Amino acid sequence: MLEWFFWLNVLIVVYTYLGYGLILLILNLLFFRKNQTPTTEHPEVSILIAAYNEEDWIVEKINNTLSLNYPKELLKVMVITDGSIDGTFQKAKSCSIPAGLSLEVHHQPERKGKLAAIERIMPLVKSPITVFTDANTHLNSQAIQHLVRHYHNPKIGAVAGEKRISSANKDEASSAGEGLYWKYESLLKAWDAKLYSAVGAAGELFSIRTALYENIPADTLIEDFYLTMTVLRKGYRIAYAADAYALEGSSTSVGEELKRKIRIAAGGLQASWRLRDLLNPFRYGIFSWQFFSHKVMRWTLAPLALPIVFVSNLLLAFSAGRLYFGIFILQILFYLLALLGWFFEKKQLKIKAFFIPYYFCIMNYSVFLGFARLLKRQQTVLWEKAERKRNQ
Repeated sequence: MLEWFFWLNVLIVVYTYLGYGLILLILNLLFFRKNQTPTTEHPEVSILIAAYNEEDWIVEKINNTLSLNYPKELLKVMVITDGSIDGTFQKAKSCSIPAGLSLEVHHQPERKGKLAAIERIMPLVKSPITVFTDANTHLNSQAIQHLVRHYHNPKIGAVAGEKRISSANKDEASSAGEGLYWKYESLLKAWDAKLYSAVGAAGELFSIRTALYENIPADTLIEDFYLTMTVLRKGYRIAYAADAYALEGSSTSVGEELKRKIRIAAGGLQASWRLRDLLNPFRYGIFSWQFFSHKVMRWTLAPLALPIVFVSNLLLAFSAGRLYFGIFILQILFYLLALLGWFFEKKQLKIKAFFIPYYFCIMNYSVFLGFARLLKRQQTVLWEKAERKRNQ
């Protein structure tokens, strides 16, 4: 029974991080759906940039956006700086606008969060396509053209761009692990989209048919992922444009990356529950399998399986033969490499080989912290509701 339990959890880990990708690759090779001929049409596009205290980036971001290779008369840039208390609003307003381009800067002193800022502006968007991009990223010059060409297919409701990590960042631990992670993630997204649909999008760069936009719960933690997933409920798919990319620096440290991962893990768990109807294969077909394998398992079963594999392997190592003892030694070596990665990161030593297992451990550890954060958040909400009832 213990051996069965061990191998079941090994299978969960291997399937989540390697097996699903391998199956996707095989399915794409066997049933590759050729893309239709890209359209040469250029619809009107609105680019939304929600910037909070981004005075160091905002001018560069606006200049980068205004220089994109797209018909100027069809491009409208909208910057929202709600709640910013630095010079973000003033610097954005002071940007010089080349002839033929449109730039709007919206600001209100009260900070209600990124989601509230976007929902405040969306009623003002009149273009058929809306592009969302973060203030601290650079887009390649053809990004908008590569995004909108997918909308020639009427079944495409959103298009995810590619997130790339700049190798120029000095923090070797976060850049090595994060960069490798996003390269693999980009491959999975491309294979997902070719098979049927990409599974959500990252906030650095994505687009949506404006008519499909819907207000989402105000407490949503990863609004970009949740928003793009809602188009599946309406019978549309999410395309993936690998040639439209947003370049972003890696986290300044592994500590900062852990904070980001905790927020994403908490948001992923929240989204998995709120989007659980998409796991119904009788309604959503193969996408239910994609969603479960690509996201839900990574946010739930796989992190839980890792400590189970370690403990059960320890119990088997000295009682069930050499195979289990050898696997346990390999596990010990892997976690020792992760520990060395942590040590070298503290000493600012640049040995990338140790940072990849370290990043893998950080990524899975963040799921447990994210779950704790989500529970704490839910308890706070319940407490506030109870207080309001008592005061009524």
